[in-house]
Amino acid sequence: MPPAPLDPVSTLRRVLACGVIAVLRLDSTRSLPAIARALLAGGVTNVEVTMTTPGALDGIRALAAEFGETLVPGVGTVLDVPTCEAAVAAGARYVVSPHFDPAVVSATKRLGGVSMPGAFTPTEMLRAWAGGADVVKVFPSAAVGPNYIRDVLAPLPHLRLMPTGGVDARNAADWIRAGAVCVGAGASLVPKDALARGDWPAITANARAFVAAVAAARG
Repeated sequence: MPPAPLDPVSTLRRVLACGVIAVLRLDSTRSLPAIARALLAGGVTNVEVTMTTPGALDGIRALAAEFGETLVPGVGTVLDVPTCEAAVAAGARYVVSPHFDPAVVSATKRLGGVSMPGAFTPTEMLRAWAGGADVVKVFPSAAVGPNYIRDVLAPLPHLRLMPTGGVDARNAADWIRAGAVCVGAGASLVPKDALARGDWPAITANARAFVAAVAAARG
């Protein structure tokens, strides 16, 4: 029996409800299940495996098989259509890129995934949104800060923006209060030193801090 078609509306709702996407750029996928369990224990349900991770597709496939509906797997650093197609086939529910490529966005939508292309300027953000983006990844957001999100949304309130880069538990609430619909976080959420030690409780604690910050800002 073929797998059930993806439901992008449900996927987007789940991603935004959590408000945090863990961006995993790893040396291997060996520790991926343990990382996912630690993140889930802290309330982070969105796990993006970047294509710069060796064996990324196998890692996404393993996450989808092991965690089912408790976790929303995604793929990052998608630069072309074949990679997009392979990642969605492996189980990715959303597709994230550092840039906007209309062909990748179109393929993501055709396959039933949620599209999150990257953009930096208001012109790029509008082009991505008009091209079908569900959420526009503001990257690199460390270069601008939360006030940039607020300033962009003042004349463009219809955009859904997700800052990635420079987001940590201390400023996550600032990004949400500025108008971001969610945040992407990498090493600040899953630090390399914690990975090296296998310190899963530390990652769970970080996840709880991120989720609490987002909830407080929304509340």
